Amino acid sequence: MTKTAGIIPARWGSTRFPGKPLHWIAGKPLLQHVWDRCRRAKTLASVIIATDDMRIAEAAFDWGAEVSLTSSKHTSGTDRIAEVAKKLRDVPHFINIQGDEPLIDPKLIDRLVRQMQRDPQIEMITAVHPFENAADAQSPHQVKTVLDRRNCALYFSRSPIPFARERAAYFRHQGIYGYRRELLLRFVRWRPSPLEKAEGLEQLRALQNGVKIHVVVTKGGSPGVDTPAEARAIERLLLVAPPAARPIDFLP
Repeated sequence: MTKTAGIIPARWGSTRFPGKPLHWIAGKPLLQHVWDRCRRAKTLASVIIATDDMRIAEAAFDWGAEVSLTSSKHTSGTDRIAEVAKKLRDVPHFINIQGDEPLIDPKLIDRLVRQMQRDPQIEMITAVHPFENAADAQSPHQVKTVLDRRNCALYFSRSPIPFARERAAYFRHQGIYGYRRELLLRFVRWRPSPLEKAEGLEQLRALQNGVKIHVVVTKGGSPGVDTPAEARAIERLLLVAPPAARPIDFLP
């Protein structure tokens, strides 16, 4: 079985929520919740926190995490992950896990990894789920995805897509990615594409360079934390219903 590393990029700076990775939530830092969830995945040979901030690194060391110190010049989490991937020459697969999703389901991570391991044609993979509330699809902060018949991504947008003259189902993109190492290292060498600049969505760089992005469709997803108010809402979920009690379901 080929190795897969889970990488959690983490930075201190955030316009809306500075210091978010170490924000205390339900008894421990937000980032530690994510790390704990990733450690439950059965397919990851290692889980690494990639950061350029010593406050995050020291906290992660204290709870036993493996940490990779990366350049402070990176403009995206993907660039940070690629720096780690360059050092790990014997690891062919990488999972990019958002550091602000404390309810990420380990089964989703395992699903992405196993699909990459089974199909050598998959260079990049991600996940979507239907919006529970159709009104949320109107928000530019929620990324929408349209798929082809083989569950590969046709496009990602902050606008509601497809345009629907009648009622339509919208898919919310969940910000988890799986990459083959070779694709990841190529990806960060490509210049940002015109569509990526227009939408502010990095994955469009892959589509404009001809990469097929395979998509796992689930019945529901895990919310992220962008603001202190969202952190309080997630904390209530964690205290009322532990994540282990809420398994993920996959659509056929």
